[in-house]
Amino acid sequence: MEFITERLALREFEESDWTAVLAYQSDPLYLRYYEWTDRTPEAVQEFVQMFLDHQQERPRTKFQLAVTRKATGQLIGNCGVRLKYAGAHEGDIGYELAPEQWGHGYATEAARAIVDFGFTQLKLHRISSWCVADNTGSAHVLQKLGMQPEGRLRENEQYKGRYWDTLLFAILDYEWQARQQAMR
Repeated sequence: MEFITERLALREFEESDWTAVLAYQSDPLYLRYYEWTDRTPEAVQEFVQMFLDHQQERPRTKFQLAVTRKATGQLIGNCGVRLKYAGAHEGDIGYELAPEQWGHGYATEAARAIVDFGFTQLKLHRISSWCVADNTGSAHVLQKLGMQPEGRLRENEQYKGRYWDTLLFAILDYEWQARQQAMR
């Protein structure tokens, strides 16, 4: 599976991708909104192996792809959609990028391809996502996709010695189709 956008190629993970993932997941800026305080080679190898295992599932319900820069092939993050079970009408998306790639629109570009896949190929009715409320960059990506805010869960995540609020966003298939029509 591969999706090509204007500047990116989203492709299936390969075993050797773990070194690039370790490089960005070790960055303190990346770690700021995750429960991890550091990343080890072993933990990142398990992380990438999880995506490799998802590729083998039949029926497949998790589609987490490596995000690479089309011009160079450099792996800069990952993005995907997950279903609770085969045939589900709802999925959720998630994405992460290397901090040095933030602010260039790559997360929005990758997530747009994944949301479109969810609605057009998986025939989902609803796609949701959540982010830590302090992560305004991630909330902005979800809003740029046309996702509507559905709520704030107060102090529902606990890590790094504190409680975190999370924000929930979602978009429906007909809302996505209307946005696509308007952009043409």
